[in-house]
Amino acid sequence: MTELINDLGALDAAHVLHPWDELGNTDHPLVIARGERCHLWDDSGNRYFDAVGGLWCTNIGLGRREMADAIAEQAMNLAFSSTFVDMTNAPMTLLAAKLAALAPPSLDHVHFTTGGSTAIDSAYRMAHFTQAALGHPERTHMIARHHSYHGSTHAAMSLGLRDGDRAPGFTHVTDTIHHIGAPYMYRRPDGMDAAAFTDHLIAEFEAKIEEIGADRIAAFFAEPIQASGGVLVPEDDYLKRMWQVCQDNGILFVADEVVTAYGRLGHWFASYGEYGVTPDLICCAKGLSSGYQPIGAVLLSDAVHKAITSQPWYTSGYTYSGHPVACAAALKNIEILEREEILPHVRDVGPYFQEQLAGLNDLAIVGDTRGRGLIGCVENVADKVTKRPLGDDLDIGRRISDAAEKRGLLVRPIGALNVMSPPLILKRQDVDFISENLRGAIVDVMDGLVREHVKIG
Repeated sequence: MTELINDLGALDAAHVLHPWDELGNTDHPLVIARGERCHLWDDSGNRYFDAVGGLWCTNIGLGRREMADAIAEQAMNLAFSSTFVDMTNAPMTLLAAKLAALAPPSLDHVHFTTGGSTAIDSAYRMAHFTQAALGHPERTHMIARHHSYHGSTHAAMSLGLRDGDRAPGFTHVTDTIHHIGAPYMYRRPDGMDAAAFTDHLIAEFEAKIEEIGADRIAAFFAEPIQASGGVLVPEDDYLKRMWQVCQDNGILFVADEVVTAYGRLGHWFASYGEYGVTPDLICCAKGLSSGYQPIGAVLLSDAVHKAITSQPWYTSGYTYSGHPVACAAALKNIEILEREEILPHVRDVGPYFQEQLAGLNDLAIVGDTRGRGLIGCVENVADKVTKRPLGDDLDIGRRISDAAEKRGLLVRPIGALNVMSPPLILKRQDVDFISENLRGAIVDVMDGLVREHVKIG
């Protein structure tokens, strides 16, 4: 047993069921021992630049002493208190007020959750409750998009529809949740320009509403940029046009900003700051505490709040909603984002990051590079002209991430994609490190494909 304890990988294999676990995989896990700013070290002392940013979340970087101090101080002062019904605590109340001040106009109220998935599930229930409170109990249907990821709780997983997520054996809500096309510009129909494709997506949304019946639809869920679904960046007018369709049909617009809020695109909230949309509900998490504590939130408009508070009871929430330690961490995180002017920094370094990613387009298997701010994606293909995919059996994204790992760079594989969301504090020289070593990793993998006689081009 002592031997097993000394081997964390073996202990992990013996006892841990990981999120998105590749069942039957016997590879030794990468055991992360510590982190500082943009870097991680494994238990063998190897150093990595974390271009994944944890899971889209380590916005201010790791190892911040003042974050640890704020967490420790709050834990000593008040480690927990219930927030049900009429109890509160100072960190939760102050954080709610701060978020209301940062939010788009009229989103003045906050419902706290434990993370992104629970924020989505809460918004799902809140949309039903709001429509019923407005006198429309028949509005129970939801619309979301293909290539979307909204979390892994039941309603959130049902709202999402990303390749590979719906493993056999799991069940999903299918009778009242509907999906429409995504702004996947790289894979739009041949001969259709971006403006025409956007027109097509708007028309598809309108047609789906007519098919279901506007008077039966509660809400539309949308990430401003579809992150885990492939970093799908829409045309600048797309989101506002979708919002207007919602407005015209009495449908609540729910912005899933679990990834895009708190600076990822250089704004507190990308739906408003980047695309000019004021949602009815905003779901957020991740960058809210930069991963230092698990916390999420749903921001709701004055109109939604008025509808909800016309009813006698709101029966939704969690034991750890408004957890004082998590809220203290979020307050300190926001203080750091403001004090160090990290959002303007993202607006400065983000274009350079996108420019360096675009420089990879000369490589034979790179079909597309895309992103905005400090979120990016490389899509790998067998043929750049026809956009023919590489076979799933090649597991090309994983091959590239493994090759990058050997070079001290962590990127995330998702099928044929490699996605990145580095800490917002990275410098231009860090961007150079990412682009140079990702290029090297792709070249290494291409050399391997040649040796395996895989046809490219």
